[in-house]
Amino acid sequence: MTRDGGRTGMGLLGPLGRRLLAAFVLVTLLSVAALTLASLIGTGAGLSTARQTDRTRAAARVAAAAATAYTRSGRWAGADLAAARALAAGAGARLAVLDATGQMVLSPGASTPSHGMGPRMVAGQGITAASVVVAGRSVGTVQLRFGTPADSGARDVAWGWIAAAALLALALALATSLWVTRRLTGPIGAVTHAARAFAAGRRDARARVRASGELGELAQAFDDMAEEVTRADRARRRLAADVAHELRTPLTALQAGLEEVRDGLAEPDPARLAVLHDQALRLGRIVGDLAELSAAESASLSLRPREVDLAVLVRRVLTAAEPRLRAAGLDVHAGLAEAVVVHADPDRLHQAIGNLLDNAARYCAPRDSVMVSVRATGGQAVVEVSDTGPGISAEDLPHVFDRLWRGRSSAVASGSGIGLAVVRELIAAHHGTVTARSEPGKGATFTIHLPLRRSP
Repeated sequence: MTRDGGRTGMGLLGPLGRRLLAAFVLVTLLSVAALTLASLIGTGAGLSTARQTDRTRAAARVAAAAATAYTRSGRWAGADLAAARALAAGAGARLAVLDATGQMVLSPGASTPSHGMGPRMVAGQGITAASVVVAGRSVGTVQLRFGTPADSGARDVAWGWIAAAALLALALALATSLWVTRRLTGPIGAVTHAARAFAAGRRDARARVRASGELGELAQAFDDMAEEVTRADRARRRLAADVAHELRTPLTALQAGLEEVRDGLAEPDPARLAVLHDQALRLGRIVGDLAELSAAESASLSLRPREVDLAVLVRRVLTAAEPRLRAAGLDVHAGLAEAVVVHADPDRLHQAIGNLLDNAARYCAPRDSVMVSVRATGGQAVVEVSDTGPGISAEDLPHVFDRLWRGRSSAVASGSGIGLAVVRELIAAHHGTVTARSEPGKGATFTIHLPLRRSP
């Protein structure tokens, strides 16, 4: 992130940042609480299951020892249950043994069997029972009464670790949420700051944010928009200055001539009036060219497109321009491929190609040649107008389509420098391009590319 974005991101969070942080914190708290609760429940269930499994195994071992004692004596009376009692004591339980009829054989706390005497333990909380099986027949039951669960300490340790992990996860999640919030709001704040500065008149204000994803694209789009607005503003100012300069010359000459006639310093003879009339015509041409350029710039709003065969259209343009080209002493050649169909406004294309021919007639010398060709290549229609005139200098070539640009040729050729700018606007309105290439002394070539009509 750049300096502006970083300053915004590291500063105090704005309303959006606070809302995002609050949302992240809420989600974090709910997630940590849910995971902590699930961990506690799962730990308790796991410990309970493990404890019950251990008790069941202990009861099975005690039952096996009791079965061995029963087998040796053949009955419960006189059976040596010391081994079974020792196993029960080792498991932390008190042993009770019942015969097949449910009568107490060994009561809890007794050291010797006492058939039919002593209190009976009822299976329930803390008591685990197992059948005593001898030769595939149940001869009784052992019951183990366990005291306080031995895993309470383990449960406390597990819960302590879970609480510590929950607090650590909460702290990390909060830190991450703050970092993510600043990363998200930093570019937005930078764009907002730049937009306000730009609206206040600082045309050099830019977001200059280097970020990935949509936020980076937003900042880049704003910077591109600001560049385009600045460029358009400079072009507008330059155009106003150029128009003022172009209008000033004929207006000054016309004003001076009229003042001479008014003050009696010159006679209003036909020669004097012809000079003034020429200045008025020049002024009218400049105004007309500017109106034509304005219409060309909004041509996309007034196009009436239809299917047009460029070969037929160029023939019509050559027929209309023939008197002007013949008067300039130019040799015209045409190479027109048939059935090069585009979806375009024929009147606007006629105007654009006609301007290219007028440009050739204005700058070429007598006996120069003009070649007009039409062809289709690479899914595009190509119209090429080339001449063998004086060409365009390398310094002027990049500016030939600029408004009011006449370059070094303005001293030897008339014109307002608007014709080629009109061509560019008209072709752009048709989603096409126009380019120029030239070498001084070897003529110039103007190439129009238009999208071909798609087959249905």
